[in-house]
Amino acid sequence: MSNFRRSYDSARYEPVEILGHGAYGRVYKARDIENNTYIAMKKMNIDLEREGVPTTTLREVALLKELNHMHIVKLFDVVVTEKKLFLIFEFLERDLRKLLDEAPLSGDQIRKIMSQILDALVFCHSRRFMHRDLKPENILIDSELNIKLADFGLARAYQIPGKPYTNEVQTLWYRAPEVLLGCEQYSVSIDIWSVGCIFAELMRCRPMFQGSSALNQITEIFKVLGTPREEDWEGVTSLRDFPRNHEPHHTLTLTQMFPGVDSNAIDLLQQMLTINPSKRISAKAALGHPYFTGFN
Repeated sequence: MSNFRRSYDSARYEPVEILGHGAYGRVYKARDIENNTYIAMKKMNIDLEREGVPTTTLREVALLKELNHMHIVKLFDVVVTEKKLFLIFEFLERDLRKLLDEAPLSGDQIRKIMSQILDALVFCHSRRFMHRDLKPENILIDSELNIKLADFGLARAYQIPGKPYTNEVQTLWYRAPEVLLGCEQYSVSIDIWSVGCIFAELMRCRPMFQGSSALNQITEIFKVLGTPREEDWEGVTSLRDFPRNHEPHHTLTLTQMFPGVDSNAIDLLQQMLTINPSKRISAKAALGHPYFTGFN
């Protein structure tokens, strides 16, 4: 279990600059005055007196207490003031999106990043947790290309047999087909789809599927991977959001989309970007794939 404090005074942390913001609030690069180190401070956009602590925040804190792993961001402190709540995390200078914007990565660099992401996912999935929002912006990275999975606000435990889950998860370009099609009983395989999309982006230097809406996103996926049939995925055409007036698409060859890429990398990518979630490779099996053979 991660060791983190519970504080009642935010004066220990001095904001330096804003790193990002959203509906949840703002994330700052800040200085821990006591230790003279930099941390990331997530200021939640809530009024504790009127609203209390959101379920998503409680879930994120609880999960990060359980997920003590070298490739998962560490939660150092939870600061509660009269009206505000701050989460204090370890600080890394960049995320994977910023790294991708700088320059193309070599094959060995991609392999190193992918092995760490999968290592973290094996840890999460073995403890029955889904991240549910994996994307380059939520993968922090240091100058040595050591990564940390971050932003567990949408993460949650899953149960077998499956129970209904919300479809309001995963950023659109990294959203799994089963979620896009309205399936409410999904599992950790949705994370594998997202990682497959990230893997493709690392190799192509641009996102694999860039839909403008949920319907357009699933269409973009079908254009590359083919429209699934009942014999491929039983029950798929009965899913709530399956496009019934949709012209069927045939599968394209990924080797044509990734010229010059190692055949093992293509094989792993195909197993990650398998439309039928029950046939998608697991994180553990992916980490043992020949693509990683001999890599330290």
